[in-house]
Amino acid sequence: MDPKQTVHIVEDDPTTRRVLENLTSLLGYKVESYDNGDDAWDAFATIDPQIVISDWKMPGKDGLELCRRLRGMRSETYTYFFLVTAQRRSRSNLEQAIEAGVDDFLKKPIGSEEIWNRLRVAERILNFNKQVQTLESLIPICAYCKKVRNDDDLWEQIEQDVNERTGADFSHSICPTCLDKHVKPQLESYRKSLKASRAGADSNV
Repeated sequence: MDPKQTVHIVEDDPTTRRVLENLTSLLGYKVESYDNGDDAWDAFATIDPQIVISDWKMPGKDGLELCRRLRGMRSETYTYFFLVTAQRRSRSNLEQAIEAGVDDFLKKPIGSEEIWNRLRVAERILNFNKQVQTLESLIPICAYCKKVRNDDDLWEQIEQDVNERTGADFSHSICPTCLDKHVKPQLESYRKSLKASRAGADSNV
């Protein structure tokens, strides 16, 4: 991952927020900070954050609500979500966080080694997710007949595959290159054959 990836920090406590800002900046990340969940959510509506470090309890939307909303967004970019908490992580708290889609936890007070290790894990997960998306975007196509293999491991015309995936219909046309390379020679050949046939018919009259 690009070391200049932006880390979005959502923390209402000024001291903790400054600590997180300093630590992540020293590790080479860009930093965007918000002192409440509402402002963070307004910002996330126009961007696709990849790393979020959010406090659990804070004014407005808390960390769990923020994570739930991010998971509900339709985005091609995965968001790795850290939840910061000063409270003991009980079984009930863990279940709530996992249900909301939280990826990892940071416990106050936060040390530099801990956040460095956790961000390295986040980088690996996000890189792996990006590689999977790239592989999923590849469409196997036959080098000879140009049919593509669908999700059911069946080979079909590319028009049918795209229609099933997107609902789009094809209207066939001819590009200028193929017009010159294929269509015009075929038309010329047809004209010559037609002319020869007519000449033969005239000679038999």
